[in-house]
Amino acid sequence: MPVEEMSDIVGLLRTERQSFTRSERALTDLILADIDRALKLSIVDLAAEAEISAPTVTRFCRRLGCESYAEFKVRLAQSRFIGQRYLTPVAGPSSVPEIAQGVINGIQSVLYETFEQLDFKALERAADALVRSSFVLAFGSGGASSMMAGEIETRLFRLGLRVASTDDHQLQLMRVAAAPAGTVIVGFSLSGNNAQLANTLAVAGEYGITRVVATRSGSMVAAQADILLPVNWRENVDIRRPTPGRYAFLATVDILAQAVATRLGPVAVEAMRRIKTQLVLNRDGDDTQPLGD
Repeated sequence: MPVEEMSDIVGLLRTERQSFTRSERALTDLILADIDRALKLSIVDLAAEAEISAPTVTRFCRRLGCESYAEFKVRLAQSRFIGQRYLTPVAGPSSVPEIAQGVINGIQSVLYETFEQLDFKALERAADALVRSSFVLAFGSGGASSMMAGEIETRLFRLGLRVASTDDHQLQLMRVAAAPAGTVIVGFSLSGNNAQLANTLAVAGEYGITRVVATRSGSMVAAQADILLPVNWRENVDIRRPTPGRYAFLATVDILAQAVATRLGPVAVEAMRRIKTQLVLNRDGDDTQPLGD
């Protein structure tokens, strides 16, 4: 029975292996053991090594949604190229102290790089736009970017600004369409390749909404910015380590938030005073703690 077609042929082989016949499992194991070598074998040679017939290989390829062995090899090569560093991961630290040192060193390096690349004039323009705004929409999706949208919402509402965040693409589009005059968008994309966010920002531009965007320079999302806050960093070699890019974005958010607070002056201080008063009275009575958990 044919299996559902997937563009990731390596993932398909691994997922469906247990449903294959004995001959198909032998073929699968041979291919996955050394994909580069398998790509160099003719159908006759591959069949001989798997101790099956060439027609069996052809039937197996068709079961995977490929018209021929040649198409199977093309899809296998594509899957091998795209996920190469995940098929043969680089060895990294294994002990907790070594892991901790690598994580902390990576964060420090990214923060230093971030400072060197900051666009101070763009940050000033972004802060001015937020201070003048009637409403702020914060957009991000997909893990760290959605976390940044929530983070800027947290930073700005404490300063007395009207702000809402969402990581839902359709809701982002709807909010743009219904945005009141004076709205400013703050958008986040770690990769810069979020096509749906780029489209929403393009629509926002049609409505004359100011778009502050933190993302990689030269990306499709960056192209939709009125005020671009470039965030660029070198990704980990060790794929098991979470991306340090999150900290570059967090630093950018914190810089922007404090710049806004400085411009708002007494208005921001009063909003924070009121929040702190209620936290002290209703939470822990400790005035030295941060402004919320």
